[in-house]
Amino acid sequence: MRFDILTLFPSMFEGPFHSSIVQRARSRGLIAIGIHNIRDYTTDRHHTADDYPYGGGAGMVMKPGPIFAAVEATLAEARASNPGLERSDVILLTPQGRLFRQSMAEELSRHQHLVLICGHYEGVDERVREHLVTDEISIGDYVLTGGEIPAMVIVDAVTRLVPGVLGSQESAFEESHASGLLEYPQYTRPPVFRGWAVPDVLLSGNHEAIARWRRQQALLRTLRRRPDLLLTSPPSLPDLILLTEVASPDELKAAGLQPAYPEAKRRRRRPAPPAPEGISENELPQ
Repeated sequence: MRFDILTLFPSMFEGPFHSSIVQRARSRGLIAIGIHNIRDYTTDRHHTADDYPYGGGAGMVMKPGPIFAAVEATLAEARASNPGLERSDVILLTPQGRLFRQSMAEELSRHQHLVLICGHYEGVDERVREHLVTDEISIGDYVLTGGEIPAMVIVDAVTRLVPGVLGSQESAFEESHASGLLEYPQYTRPPVFRGWAVPDVLLSGNHEAIARWRRQQALLRTLRRRPDLLLTSPPSLPDLILLTEVASPDELKAAGLQPAYPEAKRRRRRPAPPAPEGISENELPQ
């Protein structure tokens, strides 16, 4: 997979992509990352990449010419180096874009080539949006100086999902948000630290019980910290039964959920039918 990042500040990327998982993925040839300075595609001696907005207003707007030239040159280079390249996605990083989520990272990890345009100042000329980009992405409802940090976030999140990058694909699936839930609590040695013990179930060697505990804890943590995730992906009946065992009725109610019980317990909780007139309850068939 190939990432090409178009930016006014290429030096910002010198650290993040040269360590940890991203660097290992690059060294193994699983991903390639190109950093391109948009100013290199300007045509004046001052390398001007921005200008005042028509109609007045505060700030500067990134000019369309250098961005178009940078994207077109990057696409041509990518196709020349990989004749089998079928598709390139040109993504503008902007507060006005789709909110970046784990499901979007999974979608992008299946693409061959991502071109990420880092917006800056008051944004980019609207003609870039209308005639060049194929998607717009935001990483959250807050203001950053530019699109460089969002580009780092997207590259990191997508790279983890590229086949072969992580030692175990289970690692990618079990992490927070990958399954629609926050991740369950994790523990390592020692088994007791300052009087705080690791839950007994994790030391039991019972894999079925461990899997059940982890699922239950992931549900409980999501209920208490990010109940909004349960609204977009309501828990199944088995999950709701797990939640009912550990969450209070008030916690469930606050998230718009009703307690659920195993079938046997539901039968025990069902009230007995009223006795017909003239027949005592002791005379009803058992």
